[in-house]
Amino acid sequence: MRRLAIIALLLLAPAAQARPVLVEMFVSQACSSCPPADALLKQLAAQDKDILPLSLNVTYWNNPGWHDTDATKNTTLRQFYYARLSNNQVYTPEAVVDGKTQLVGSNKAKLTAAIASAKAAMLPPVPLSIKGGAMVSLEVPQGQGAGQIILFGYDSQSQTKITGGENRGSTITEVNVVRSITALGPWNGWDERFTIPHPAGQHLALLLQAQNGTVLGLATQ
Repeated sequence: MRRLAIIALLLLAPAAQARPVLVEMFVSQACSSCPPADALLKQLAAQDKDILPLSLNVTYWNNPGWHDTDATKNTTLRQFYYARLSNNQVYTPEAVVDGKTQLVGSNKAKLTAAIASAKAAMLPPVPLSIKGGAMVSLEVPQGQGAGQIILFGYDSQSQTKITGGENRGSTITEVNVVRSITALGPWNGWDERFTIPHPAGQHLALLLQAQNGTVLGLATQ
């Protein structure tokens, strides 16, 4: 009877809050190798609801032929952060899966394998919270560990007709295009709460990330 009671309690206990696997794709509208990666990210976004795919357009490809209309300084700095964690190389298209695995973003086999590995290795996440509209309330609860709190604002889709550079004549479609990256500060295991104006972007993703890139928590709105 005691064993049955323990099993019943385990079944009634709330499951750890799931989170999506973070897939960051660093691309440029001026890069001729990037449209296949854009298409792959769009495909994965439609097929796998257990991931958060983000398109981060970088600035270092900008030239007189074409200036990326979606590129920002902060998305470029985000890629440089990952480069410092690995081999100090930046390139496009590059995918970073769950803050750890870095690979060529158009390689479907390796990308899907990296996503599967991230799902299998995922630990119970810190349960983050996003609420509100014009003013957004964010919460990172008390827990174990340390990291940085980052808020992404992104649009569901961006479609751009390219009139110059390597992709001249093409129309590029990107999904979940990052419009803003807001660093909210460090987290050292204490309960942290923020109320801020809604940043640029239709949707929001709140990320808790360790200094080594490990994703500790991720929530979307």
